[in-house]
Amino acid sequence: MKSIKIGNLTLRVPVIQGGMGVGISLSGLAAAVANEGGVGVISSAGLGLLYKNFSTDYLKASIYGLKEEIRKAREKSKEGVIGVNVMVAMSNFADMVKTAIQEKADIIFSGAGLPLDMPSFLQKDSTTKLVPIVSSARAAKIICQKWKSIYNYLPDAIVVEGPKAGGHLGYKKEHIDDANFALEKTLPEVVKVAEEYKMEKEIPVFAAGGIYTGEDMSRIMELGAAGVQMGTRFVTTQECDASEAFKQTYIDAEEKDIEIIQSPVGMPGRAIWNSFIQRVKEGKTQPKGCPCHCIKTCDSTKSPYCIIMALYNAFKGNMDRGYAFAGSNAFKAKSIVSVKDLFSSLKKEYEDYQSRKKA
Repeated sequence: MKSIKIGNLTLRVPVIQGGMGVGISLSGLAAAVANEGGVGVISSAGLGLLYKNFSTDYLKASIYGLKEEIRKAREKSKEGVIGVNVMVAMSNFADMVKTAIQEKADIIFSGAGLPLDMPSFLQKDSTTKLVPIVSSARAAKIICQKWKSIYNYLPDAIVVEGPKAGGHLGYKKEHIDDANFALEKTLPEVVKVAEEYKMEKEIPVFAAGGIYTGEDMSRIMELGAAGVQMGTRFVTTQECDASEAFKQTYIDAEEKDIEIIQSPVGMPGRAIWNSFIQRVKEGKTQPKGCPCHCIKTCDSTKSPYCIIMALYNAFKGNMDRGYAFAGSNAFKAKSIVSVKDLFSSLKKEYEDYQSRKKA
């Protein structure tokens, strides 16, 4: 595996650990990944719940929580690359972006909508890199054009996420299994968009969604990806910040258990079936109210349950009142390993595939 640069940042291993909320990827996982040479990513989603002891005001607790998570990650990884994932759909998007920049996070990753105004939050002395997450070449082109024309800024990298990813998906339900929307088709189209700007800026493109092994990495990089973003495989690590019950859900899952569900935020998502999801399907769940107003597109009066509370419950291990988001290959997890061993496995799988190709 070759190292890759995002601006002046060097990744010894071309792997971005996906931002997973609520609470699945915090400072523990992010620091461990950064220490192995990848990009460790803190999810900003739901931090107001995790830090509710600091303040009952969700927005204030979220800001404090992000500062704390970045600080703790830096303590554990002095030289590693630490990123923050901020979803455009979050009601406190601006707060989280501003806080990440003020705390000098190395990179902000942003999807679940088009982050068209994200460069507006940068200051003259800002060092934070900005990386949009897209699901189409059209979205990548719109972002590049808008950022360039309004802010004279281009993305420092782009993540293109395919329909096999875990969590909320940027696709219509009928497109998820459509070959025309497969990562293998979309990736080269996004790479082509990035190359249109290569005289002005090098914009590496990272592929995400359904990438689980070093062989998967090698195959997708042959199509033009500079590296990959992986979330699912990092869940079953010792350093992952989720509860043991959450991790065990992955270990116990069979391929048939991984389903597409309709989220209250209006997007399809991929999750591991459990009794809670079954109760939702049967119409037996109902939110007690909207405690956080966390997502702009969520209408609590029409939602069968509160998405942030379901994910928070799962993070804490209460799977009867929540569920685990997961990528299409989550069922392949067989044991809990260290992040260091995971990186060793990825490198070996990558190199073994390369050797077989040359033989």
